[in-house]
Amino acid sequence: MDPENIGIKLTILQQKLKSLKIPVIILFEGWGASGKGQIIGKLIHGLDPRGVKVYTVGEISQDENRFPLMKRFWTKIPEYGQISIFDRSWYRDVSISRVEDKLSKREIDLRFREILNFEKQLSDDGYLILKFFLRLTKKEQKKRFEELESNKATSWRVTAADWKHHNDYDEYLYAFNNMIEQTDKSYAAWIQIDADDRKKAALQIFENVINAFEKRINTNTQNIENKTIFNTNPVKELKDIDPDVYYDETMYKTELKTAQKRLFELHNKLYLTKTPLIIVYEGWDAAGKGGNIKRLTQGLDPRGYEVIPVAAPTTQELYHQYLWRFWLSLPKSGHIAIYDRSWYGRVMVERIEGFCTEEQWKRAFDEINCFEESLRSWGAVIIKFWLHINKDEQLNRFYERQTVAEKQWKITDEDWRNREKWDKYERAVNEMFKYTNTEYAPWVVIESNNKKYARVKTINEVIAQIEKYGIT
Repeated sequence: MDPENIGIKLTILQQKLKSLKIPVIILFEGWGASGKGQIIGKLIHGLDPRGVKVYTVGEISQDENRFPLMKRFWTKIPEYGQISIFDRSWYRDVSISRVEDKLSKREIDLRFREILNFEKQLSDDGYLILKFFLRLTKKEQKKRFEELESNKATSWRVTAADWKHHNDYDEYLYAFNNMIEQTDKSYAAWIQIDADDRKKAALQIFENVINAFEKRINTNTQNIENKTIFNTNPVKELKDIDPDVYYDETMYKTELKTAQKRLFELHNKLYLTKTPLIIVYEGWDAAGKGGNIKRLTQGLDPRGYEVIPVAAPTTQELYHQYLWRFWLSLPKSGHIAIYDRSWYGRVMVERIEGFCTEEQWKRAFDEINCFEESLRSWGAVIIKFWLHINKDEQLNRFYERQTVAEKQWKITDEDWRNREKWDKYERAVNEMFKYTNTEYAPWVVIESNNKKYARVKTINEVIAQIEKYGIT
């Protein structure tokens, strides 16, 4: 391939990718002094910089360490039609960090699983992922280090850590080889490049990038593999749950105050132990989510929680994989996030209203389980509530909202349209329970015909789940 034509060809292909809204991730891993920086520089030179972002991944920062492992990479994925280039990536956690931090097998396996889930979800969503590993012999690496050190202008680029990596070459070689072996998948395959010859290596990379761009443009299809099977626990269907529970309302104020006091104590312990808490509220329209959340938060320190109302995605959010916006809104360790509606919109409203394809919402069960598994592996306590009322109670509340002046803003034409689709939503909810009620992220149905009963039960369920995970 003529080097002079590479830039022109890359620019043309980049514009075609943009018009097709195909997002691209190109990552470079490899040995120190293998030429990653130089090759990225040449690659960028052949692309329109307005559609490219470059990220250099180093050690995780103190702030990043307060979030799940993969969040810092979810924040960097490109919009549809854009390109992100990584100088080192999420693979640092299973190569360099693996050796330096002497990670346990359990931790290494967990990180591999997180990476595979991450790449599979992006690939399934249409992302083109190119992974390059630049190989370098120990002899050649030593030669390049010495050349860099001999020049005052470049000597700073060789650190004590670089020489340590060189001296421990065999240990890092094993980590790199195992990394490639564990994560070489059809949807995100490794392309290994012999970097001893700089010019030849650069040309091979450009050829692979161009070929991959052309292939994807010509087919415009992604490689979707079979879903992962998650173990879920049985849950009653909504028809078998009576939302009309007798409750002695004379006890309400006392029981509510007692529960809120205990919740406040546990919130302090969550903060001290740096345990994040994620609470999801789903339920029928007019089931009382707002009032329920209000009573729950009255038992929390206002400095340590956030209520996140989830509406229809914005234009920017629609240009990313649908879980992207939820990764961005996660709480720091020791803090609480309360979601008023959530990622489950994918398998309910988006499914029923046709805002996603059947293949997308069916795939979402697995993606959501992966997402919640990542949160639990991080250390989060996850609680998911479905506030359940019957059709007659919903109708009464709709009429009340129409007739009471201060409540009229709560009722919309959309609420009435959703009511007409009650049976469709009920089937969708039952499937949601069936496929996403995991041990680490259970669904709890709150019988909500009596709002006061529902509020007390919800807070007590939060207390029980926190205590279940050893916070007492």
